Amino acid sequence: MILLENVQKIYRSKSGTVTAVHDANLEIRQGEIFGIIGYSGAGKSSLIRMLNQLEKPTSGRITVAGRLISAIRGKELRKARQEIGMIFQHFNLLWSRTVRENIAFPLEIAGVPKEARQKRVDELIRLVGLEGRGDAYPSQLSGGQKQRVGIARALANNPKVLLCDEATSALDPQTTDSILDLLVDINERLGLTIVLITHEMHVIRKICHRVAVIESGNIVEQGEVLEVFKHPKHATTKKFVQQVTESDEARETIGQLLHKYPDGTIVKLTFVGDAAEKPLITDLIRHFEVDVNILQGEISQTQKGSYGTLFVQLQGENEEIVRAIAFIRGKMVEVEVVEYEQ
Repeated sequence: MILLENVQKIYRSKSGTVTAVHDANLEIRQGEIFGIIGYSGAGKSSLIRMLNQLEKPTSGRITVAGRLISAIRGKELRKARQEIGMIFQHFNLLWSRTVRENIAFPLEIAGVPKEARQKRVDELIRLVGLEGRGDAYPSQLSGGQKQRVGIARALANNPKVLLCDEATSALDPQTTDSILDLLVDINERLGLTIVLITHEMHVIRKICHRVAVIESGNIVEQGEVLEVFKHPKHATTKKFVQQVTESDEARETIGQLLHKYPDGTIVKLTFVGDAAEKPLITDLIRHFEVDVNILQGEISQTQKGSYGTLFVQLQGENEEIVRAIAFIRGKMVEVEVVEYEQ
């Protein structure tokens, strides 16, 4: 569906050159939700904007839906862009137009007759949950409603690909989740390929099938979301995974408990899939002479299954703790002994 081959983007100015994207190679499958995550300045916006030629690649090849989009121009490019919808962080709505008129705008440009436009707009308003708001102006809408208008507008021409440029970063957490749920629904109903960029691992965890991590213009890691959560390899990926599995508050809480109860061993348990639902702690207490102090834990759902982390303190004789850790590993649960500064 989307193929990037040795793609490079260099910005040149009087003060020098900046390589925003360096030798990127990606294959995004039809019908999947693919996430690109990176910190500010990592190059993710430049990368996604090259997929519809809002930015022209300096070198390399980009193929989208069978078209070599990095090589086309003029009328052919305009036609290709009708198959690539895009939504933005700050909505980019026409403030002098109503909801209906905003959604209809790309249909007007495409020359769709008025009656067909009206019918399509009605369908899209229902699809994104904006019934009764068709005659409202953007200034009368909440942030989540504005983004729903942006999504409906991006879908107007029945695109094959939907690009999401930090589409939820301007929204509160509850509204973010509702927009992510809508994107999943659209993906499943329409079979639409969705590519999104973000700096929030929560977004990746909640809706993406696969993810690529970008750092300083380089794609440093990519793979199935559940596998990346389970075995993050690059330092940047590990930081992003910690956003979901090990918050700053959790680390502070664990550090305080360690200071109060310095004896014993702190371990981080990682559960994937069915292992997240097994009574592991009960088995530990039954089979070993150890005390188990649960410090912090969380189970999250990804598109491919459950992913959970649990921090526990094991107290007892060293040999018994070693045996207990070996028992845990035998249950297909990953164990990491954690050390925090006290």
